[in-house]
Amino acid sequence: MIRFESIISRIVILHVIVVAITSVLMSAALSWLLSVATSNIHNQAMQEQAVSLAEHLAPRADGTLALNLPPSLQGLYSQPYGRYAYAVIDENGKTLFSSRKDNTPIFHVDANGGTVQFLDTHIGDAAISGASIRRSVGGKTVWVQAAEDLANSDVLIDDIVDDFYRHVGWITLPILLVLLVIDIAIFRRALWPLRQASETAQQITPARTDIRLPFEEIPTEVRPLVSAINKALDRLDEGFRLQREFTADAAHELRTPLSILRTRVETLDDPGVAKALHQDIEAMSRVVSQLLDIAELEAFTIDPSEVADLQAASAEVAGFVAPLALEQGREIALLGATAPVFVKGNAEMIKRAIRNLAENAIRHAPKDTVVEFVVEENGTVSIQDRGPGISEEERELIFRRFWRRDRNSQGGSGLGLSIVQRIAELHGATIEVENRVMGGAQFSLHFIPASGPAKA
Repeated sequence: MIRFESIISRIVILHVIVVAITSVLMSAALSWLLSVATSNIHNQAMQEQAVSLAEHLAPRADGTLALNLPPSLQGLYSQPYGRYAYAVIDENGKTLFSSRKDNTPIFHVDANGGTVQFLDTHIGDAAISGASIRRSVGGKTVWVQAAEDLANSDVLIDDIVDDFYRHVGWITLPILLVLLVIDIAIFRRALWPLRQASETAQQITPARTDIRLPFEEIPTEVRPLVSAINKALDRLDEGFRLQREFTADAAHELRTPLSILRTRVETLDDPGVAKALHQDIEAMSRVVSQLLDIAELEAFTIDPSEVADLQAASAEVAGFVAPLALEQGREIALLGATAPVFVKGNAEMIKRAIRNLAENAIRHAPKDTVVEFVVEENGTVSIQDRGPGISEEERELIFRRFWRRDRNSQGGSGLGLSIVQRIAELHGATIEVENRVMGGAQFSLHFIPASGPAKA
């Protein structure tokens, strides 16, 4: 059984079926109406002929009746023409006049019938249909009958009946198809609010839990579902808020014990143990700092009019991490644009993203190699190293929080790249990860170019 998941598809299929059935029923109904109309036209014509014949009846002096037909009517009822026939019957059933060869009545006379009767009969293989009217002429009651051989019926009526389906019946199908197209347009317009709601729902991410589905223009039948979804989003938003608050509170609470621990470690008598513990404390402090960064970014918003100098931000970060790089046997190089490169965004957040990329590159670059900052005039900054590079399988994983290639290795916590990704999302920027031809990885941040800061 074929299933149609789209509402419009279901409506269209059902309408096509209805159109086909309606087309057949309408054609049958129109055919029946045409048959009735044709029969009425025929009966009226036969009655008019019978009335015309009765007008030519006249009494003779001897009390009998005479039928004085003009030449036009004589030709109409002539045997060679053979299309029409007449008969005049008295109240005793005797045939007074008849156009038939055997001078017999056309229909059986029903004395108890109405003044006007429409009758059908068969004479041999011929189907005869006509009218019988009762008249009083010269004090005598007679029945005047006029009939037509249906095998030789009116040419106009024949054409209408024969060509009905070809010229009239099939008109109904295009009309119904036009109505179907109009119906589809109406349904699409009626379902447009649902399409807009689905587009809005696609924008909902863990970083945008404040978005809600529009409710005003939603059809009444779907409103309970939209309301339930919005309430579920409210609960999720509350859950994310509590999680962010917990992360920030936990990080704040850890700062004080770490500061105290750092002070006490410095008083130890064994310098080797003190140095090792001091490195561990610094690593823990960095994790706490990154947790605070994450909590801050979750609630951070950027002013659309805010502009930052990407070249200046990169130069400041390069100067900041240079001592760390030299201490670990690496060098820092700032390449590319030397003039200001203005992009849309917050300068402090951009520097934070570049610093995380730089620290990550320094950590993975081999000793005696250079970590390069390349600033381009189109609003792109790239951090390049000569490390092991990033495999295709890992390029999506590296932005997950706390993900590390080797969890047994000392070093990063797996939060730096997730912070970079969140900053990029806030700025409408994109991150591109690729391996360099000469070895190593390249992380590129593509920001939105700006014309420059507004003058005071």
